[in-house]
Amino acid sequence: MALFSKESGKNLKSNEAVKRTTAWVSPEEARHAETVHYEEVAARMRASAAAGHDVPAGYDRACLDSGSKISGNLFFEGPVRIDGQVDGEISANDSVVIGKGAIVTAPLKGASVVIAGKVSGNVQASRRIEIRPTAKVFGNLTTPVLVVHDGALFEGNCTMITRPKSIGT
Repeated sequence: MALFSKESGKNLKSNEAVKRTTAWVSPEEARHAETVHYEEVAARMRASAAAGHDVPAGYDRACLDSGSKISGNLFFEGPVRIDGQVDGEISANDSVVIGKGAIVTAPLKGASVVIAGKVSGNVQASRRIEIRPTAKVFGNLTTPVLVVHDGALFEGNCTMITRPKSIGT
């Protein structure tokens, strides 16, 4: 499938994507480079975030897809979803989602952490930790709110901390 016509300056597929009125592109669309370019998706997400909209589920700003293997220290300013393998350390100022097929051997820090895959390492969250039914967590947890779904495996200790008080409360 060709993306560009032979006439210069005409990109029919790209023009169709630009004409869309929705602020978000579905994850399925984002995976198809033929119809939606990464730059367009990123621009829409930046514009929506600048307008004060939350990033809806499935539209994480950073993603390590299945099949990726990373070794080292990772830091993310915004939300992140990890579906691959990570060996090292993960820190984020926002939410961290560990997907169902992910294998993480690393200490993990974030504002909120959702785990559906396998994590071996201590997990710290300033807001909450959620362990989904498919999760296997081996390590100590530190958080003010802990949710463990039926079927999840958790081996370690949990320390419940108080949330930091916000100014004016």
